[in-house]
Amino acid sequence: FTPLVAVELASDTSEEAIKWLLSRIGDKPQSGGADLLVEQLGLGVGGQEKDNPHIFLVGATRQRLLSGAEEVGLFKEYNDGSMRGFTCANKHNFTEFRGDGDGFLSTAECQYIIKHELDTLRAQDETHVPGHSQARLYPGKSIVRRLQSKGILVQVFPLHEQEELKRLSFSWYQRANVSLQPLDAVRRYFGEGQALYFGFLEFFTFALVPMALIGVPYYLFDWEGYDKYVIFAGFNLVWCTVILELWKRYSASLAYRWGTLSRKKAFEEPRPGFHGVLGLNPVTGRQEPLYPNAKRQLRIYLVSLPFVLLCLYLSLYVMMIYFQMEGWAISLHEDEPSFWTGTLLFIPSIIYAVVIEMMNLAYRYAAEFLTEWENHRLESSYQNHLILKVLVFNFFNCFASLFYIAFVMQDMVLLRQSLATLLITSQILNQFMEAFLPYWLQRRRNKKMLRKVQKRRALEGQELPLAEQVRLEADMSTYLGTFDDYLELFLLFGYVSLFSCVYPLAAVLVVLNNVTEVYSDAFKMCHVFKRPFSDPAANIGVWQLAFEAMSVIAVVTNCALIGLSPQVKAFFPDSEIRLILWTAAIEHVLLAFKFMLSFLIPDVPKHIQIKLARLEFESLEALKKKKMLEISEF
Repeated sequence: FTPLVAVELASDTSEEAIKWLLSRIGDKPQSGGADLLVEQLGLGVGGQEKDNPHIFLVGATRQRLLSGAEEVGLFKEYNDGSMRGFTCANKHNFTEFRGDGDGFLSTAECQYIIKHELDTLRAQDETHVPGHSQARLYPGKSIVRRLQSKGILVQVFPLHEQEELKRLSFSWYQRANVSLQPLDAVRRYFGEGQALYFGFLEFFTFALVPMALIGVPYYLFDWEGYDKYVIFAGFNLVWCTVILELWKRYSASLAYRWGTLSRKKAFEEPRPGFHGVLGLNPVTGRQEPLYPNAKRQLRIYLVSLPFVLLCLYLSLYVMMIYFQMEGWAISLHEDEPSFWTGTLLFIPSIIYAVVIEMMNLAYRYAAEFLTEWENHRLESSYQNHLILKVLVFNFFNCFASLFYIAFVMQDMVLLRQSLATLLITSQILNQFMEAFLPYWLQRRRNKKMLRKVQKRRALEGQELPLAEQVRLEADMSTYLGTFDDYLELFLLFGYVSLFSCVYPLAAVLVVLNNVTEVYSDAFKMCHVFKRPFSDPAANIGVWQLAFEAMSVIAVVTNCALIGLSPQVKAFFPDSEIRLILWTAAIEHVLLAFKFMLSFLIPDVPKHIQIKLARLEFESLEALKKKKMLEISEF
């Protein structure tokens, strides 16, 4: 028995409910069970009365995992080099399958299979959870999701594999590494979703290098010559389009290599928090809560939308206060110029940058509450609405002042100063919150657990016992996904693509930030958060659309900045309208070129398209042969 997943129930869970749940986990599929192995975790060392006794370890036999891999539709490399859906019938035709299949599936894949089996445990004839009459059940309802929504099931999390984690940590962040990240090892341990995030972070960092190399001489030699930045803005236009198209091709190559590109998406179950009147799902035929879509739309447009607009107005009001403070500092410096009044010029921008981060954080909690209240049935729908709310506010909150300075005040010196202050301050705050604070919390948590264990035995330089390791992981923070990580990259991409022509060092600062981000995020994933379940993603999802929308805004912004430059204005000394019309015309041409470029560059490389087409052709031929065989036998 190799424990792969831990299941923690509430300490007041009735013995009757525990016995019922364990029997359902261990029963054969014919009896409605998951056919998994489960055993109770022993009490921890020291303070046994405080330890929750209702923690259970779940594993599975090798054969059960292989059949589960076929159920969830895992893709593996076939003998001919193509990626095919795994089947137990022809398991020996897969490249990595040896002997009885030991090591064929990664730990992350095994844990994903177990999670799938637990999630598909369904109620049969039970009307409620035994011993908990308030937790009603009905035929076809997911047992795990009902236990989660009623607070009976505290958490389900995959366990770390200590030796594999040590090897990954060493190759990933513990040694100075100038080579690429071990993305295949990250994918094997954490899954495709995490590996794609780190792949995008690495790709974005390398894509910024040309911008940084061009930006340094511009900053050093043409600092006051804003009109010289027209060339830099023109380079920006091409850069933000090309890198996103190249990323789509690169991510498609990664997804094909990892077997998720052509993998069919599983049918989505309702979220644990989804509620409504009990009814019949027209697709699955199962009983589940139903909630009128019209009622959800009313909540979105009559409550959520006005709230978002109110927050945008508040952000605008705070921005006006910032400009008043900025004007006061400038007037004070002009009346009595000195070192201290010169330093005072940067204070309003620093305060505003800190306030922006605080407002973004507060709004995030409000957006999560509102999106939960909207009662979305699917997790994907919930995430899309949450991302939309957060992106709109963060974009307005972070960039509104820069747009105002650039196109209303037309003060490029102030724009440069504000951009630099916002970028540097936000990066310092993010590094503190993402690197130093988690490191301190992890050290504090580990020391506390080690002192607790050493009350009974000396473990200097030794591994923690399994029971203590599981309880240590149970107390770790839950990883909430890549949302915040992608959001940070989205804002940094905005700073670089929108306004870096007036502050060319922006790309340099973002490169330095991303390098430290790789190490801090890798450390957090390995030692601060619970290990997340694998997410078999084929791309970065809705974030691809967000970055592409930002690149469209970047085209418009950079064209407008070019139009405002003295160098371009000199061509239209008498007619500002002609200048605006020419700028708009060039901007439309560049947008057309951008969309044409995205159309001409295929999202999937040609050799992968050929492999996918060949696999589809072979599947059709095999289906024809099967039908012909059935007809001949009949």
